[in-house]
Amino acid sequence: MQLPKRQSEVRRQASLPDDRHLTAEKADEMRKEIERLVHNVRPRLLEDLTRAREMGDLSENAAYSDAKRRVLGLDARVNELRERLRHAVIIRPGATADGRIRIGTTVILEINGRRRSYLITGTQETDPGAGRISHLSPLGSILIGRRVGESVTLKNAADQTMTYLIRELK
Repeated sequence: MQLPKRQSEVRRQASLPDDRHLTAEKADEMRKEIERLVHNVRPRLLEDLTRAREMGDLSENAAYSDAKRRVLGLDARVNELRERLRHAVIIRPGATADGRIRIGTTVILEINGRRRSYLITGTQETDPGAGRISHLSPLGSILIGRRVGESVTLKNAADQTMTYLIRELK
């Protein structure tokens, strides 16, 4: 059953890039979440729904409406996860055979004498603070296809130019 979506949600999803890249770890995490929701959470919500239904008049039964909303929300989440997994492109770790950066490569960069490590991921798994950047981010996009020893230059939000030296690939 497809739930109607709010217009704001439709617009937000339409503005996002259609990036289906996932690491194998993220795909496994999503599968485990589906299993947990279907086998642990959903049965309890259905019990709540049955109990609320037994309370009488459904048109004025707030507990029934709430339980039904929670079951529908859970079903929507499970369907979303299944759809994302069905269309997922699993990222292979490491650089290409000829030593070029691709999605899944961990890159060691030198910036102003300091070294930083970044894993190039899909947009669904980014966490810049933890060193996970998207291949569509400004830095990620200029790194794709580069090799060890090359430098890339990027202008930041303060209009300062930063030069990154690629030191190592994992």
